Amino acid sequence: MSITKKLTEIKSQLPAHVTLVAVSKTKPVADLMEAYTAGQRIFGENKIQEMTDKWGQMPKDIQWHMIGHVQSNKVKFMAEYVSLIHGVDSLKLLQEINKQAKKYNRIIDCLLQIHIAEEETKFGLDEEELNYILTSDDFKSLENIKIVGLMGMATFTENQNQIEKEFNHLKTIFDKLKTQNSELKTLSMGMSGDYQLAISCGSTMVRIGSSIFGTRNYQ
Repeated sequence: MSITKKLTEIKSQLPAHVTLVAVSKTKPVADLMEAYTAGQRIFGENKIQEMTDKWGQMPKDIQWHMIGHVQSNKVKFMAEYVSLIHGVDSLKLLQEINKQAKKYNRIIDCLLQIHIAEEETKFGLDEEELNYILTSDDFKSLENIKIVGLMGMATFTENQNQIEKEFNHLKTIFDKLKTQNSELKTLSMGMSGDYQLAISCGSTMVRIGSSIFGTRNYQ
């Protein structure tokens, strides 16, 4: 099935309030352009260099989302154009994004990544760290970033009950934060294998790659 067909099929299944991020990492520009021609305007990459190369080659009405783990020293390469940074997991990183955004006179939208999985390898904040950041004076002084929501990745497992429990945990944290900050709109959770479950648990943004572009080519 073509990229266009797969994309159209997935979009037809998504509720109106759910945003689709087409995860295009490792895929050639030609594949992204096929999705673009089919109407997709939000693409997610997990390497800043690759995303910047594609940004340089592709139409400028695309919103680029950085969905991978972000190294502070690379923020400067995407600060000019990135629309949303998903995986923000420290105050230090927020300060760097703020500093680089200021150079371009921009306010960069960010999602705070919460650690919900039982795997040690996944990045993210726990609730205590989250609350510490959001209430700190250092955070309140940052004028060139905007926290628009939360992001999380469930454990890589076949156990649907566990995934559901982790998604529900993240939704509970999100709802609690929303009572303190009505500007929080985005809950980014769910990927190709579990996005339907994520949506049923309250996700408003799903990150789908292989179901659109096919399996990835890591060389």
